[in-house]
Amino acid sequence: MKQSKNRILTTHTGRLDGPPEFRELSREIQAGRRTDLKNVMPQVRDALLDVIRNQVNAGIDIISDGEVGKFGFGTFAYYQPRLEGIARKKIGENEPQSMSQATGERIEFADFYREMRMNQALPTERSVCNGPLKYIGEAEIKADIDRFKAALAEAKATPEETFMTVLAPGWLEHFYYNEYYPNDEQYLFALADAMRNEYKAIIDAGIIVQLDDPGLPDTYDMIVPNPSIEEYRKHCELRVEATNHALRGLPADRIRYHICWGSWHGPHTHDLPLKHVVDLMLKINAGAYSVEAANPRHEHEWKVWKDVKLPAGKILIPGVVSHASNVVEHPELVADRIIQYANLVGRENVIAGTDCGMGGRVHPQIGWAKLKALSEGAALATKQLWG
Repeated sequence: MKQSKNRILTTHTGRLDGPPEFRELSREIQAGRRTDLKNVMPQVRDALLDVIRNQVNAGIDIISDGEVGKFGFGTFAYYQPRLEGIARKKIGENEPQSMSQATGERIEFADFYREMRMNQALPTERSVCNGPLKYIGEAEIKADIDRFKAALAEAKATPEETFMTVLAPGWLEHFYYNEYYPNDEQYLFALADAMRNEYKAIIDAGIIVQLDDPGLPDTYDMIVPNPSIEEYRKHCELRVEATNHALRGLPADRIRYHICWGSWHGPHTHDLPLKHVVDLMLKINAGAYSVEAANPRHEHEWKVWKDVKLPAGKILIPGVVSHASNVVEHPELVADRIIQYANLVGRENVIAGTDCGMGGRVHPQIGWAKLKALSEGAALATKQLWG
């Protein structure tokens, strides 16, 4: 994994939007109105080319496949061909569809969330683990990798590096209720053993793997009433152990680890402060750590790094533009944010990133403008940091 040796490198968090016709196709598939996935592969290829070219045009150094073609990433439809031991079942009375649907914030801001869901159909099923987990997605991940590499070649893109996103065991747990394993530990380690196959396949293909794990800080508000900080840290420690179990023997310098507090546009007043989990994040055997740092609930947390030392040889990827606003950050503000982190952890240890994925969170025109502001801000920061 490259450091910012001579200039500030840029990247983003993962999810990006394809052209309008592909976004409409994605909505049709996720709503269940289109099921002919094999027939949509030509549109996936074209959308992937579009996303790669837009990243390059925006000046992004370390690019991804934008999660293009990962319809319903995290859902049962996405993981059914990848994991054996999962199923769908009808939601019982007073059962949430997923852990994130029953939180302290949703209780406090019930009117807001009720109105936000006003035009959405109520879910009738939830995803569960109902048998021994086994990874069966070798063909799926190979197709993902081959499609990405083919699109890079066709676009004649030569980025500094490439990455692909996957879900960490502790976040995948959030989507699938355990109805088979006798306890959390056995369930989490079974998830880790299964998903390790996908992590390794990406690394073996010469691509950086990014583990998405909003659950590290975000599960706190999903436990109602909230546990004590000490109790919650014990909850997280088990999930850190499971993640490191999944990463055993894999090269840390080919692994990025991303945390955030969820990507929805809500108040986020119940977000657990970074200071309570930052040391646990740094225990993950990764070479780089991607953290929300630009939105109004978390921008102030740059101060955490006054007291927390980034381990030697590790990279910090702070979000310096956010998915949480339609306002496009000024490049000078982006540069100020980058310099702030560079002064704390060392300029060579900072890669400028985004809070979370832009896709589905802001309009694509705004998302690409934000990535352009990111690269322009990194150029300004480079001039100040290197002269």
